[in-house]
Amino acid sequence: MPLGGTLAVTAGATLVAFVVTFGIARWRKRYDTVDTLWGPGFALVAVVAAPLGDGSPALRVVTALLTAVWGVRLGVHLHLRNHKLPEDPRYVRMAESAGENPALKLFVRVYLVQAVVLWFVSLPVQFAMYGDSFGVTAWLGVAVWLVGFGFETIGDDQLRRFKADPGNKGKVLDSGLWRYTRHPNYFGDACVWWGLYLLACSSWVGAATILSPIAMTYTLAKGTGKPLLEKGLQRSRPGYATYVERTSGFFPLPPRRLTPR
Repeated sequence: MPLGGTLAVTAGATLVAFVVTFGIARWRKRYDTVDTLWGPGFALVAVVAAPLGDGSPALRVVTALLTAVWGVRLGVHLHLRNHKLPEDPRYVRMAESAGENPALKLFVRVYLVQAVVLWFVSLPVQFAMYGDSFGVTAWLGVAVWLVGFGFETIGDDQLRRFKADPGNKGKVLDSGLWRYTRHPNYFGDACVWWGLYLLACSSWVGAATILSPIAMTYTLAKGTGKPLLEKGLQRSRPGYATYVERTSGFFPLPPRRLTPR
């Protein structure tokens, strides 16, 4: 199928997935159900696009596999984390301030917007399905993806185990990967998408999708990821300000030595 046709099919599949998820959210009475879809949504795009592309079979299979592994793991992680907790306060506030017909407004502002963002960010995955060969950039992409997947998976597990210990309530995790970056999971997420972008760089048209990993990285580091999370942590964790002073905000770096005051 021509690339334009694949883009149209994946756009339709993405929209259907978010509409169905919105229906499930209404049934569950939890709008944060959309968080669970985020990772699997990318996996859906990859699985749909792979058989439609006419590029290198190896490139299509590897791209779809890496995207699916990352997406499914993230979806499972977020579901297991969120279902034990109350509704995410962000969605509660949105619903309360939406006025009349909050369901429709949340669908447009949250679900529809995320569907568009997901489809746009996934463009490298879709374009990779039309790459000519599994060359040097593809191998480099796999390496970057592995680094990112390792950071994200290990970072999430370290945080899960830290939170599971009642003795750590109110404390700040500053060991393991969290010693070198305040957000190893976000850094890993960004690396995953730069790795997938490098897979798309097997063709010049794929290289043109560079705005997609840039958008993902910006969202994690400057948009709705790191800044919003840290605002809450500054209020709820007494030692978080000191942790911020000595620990890199995104890229892993050795912790800074603080001068005694």
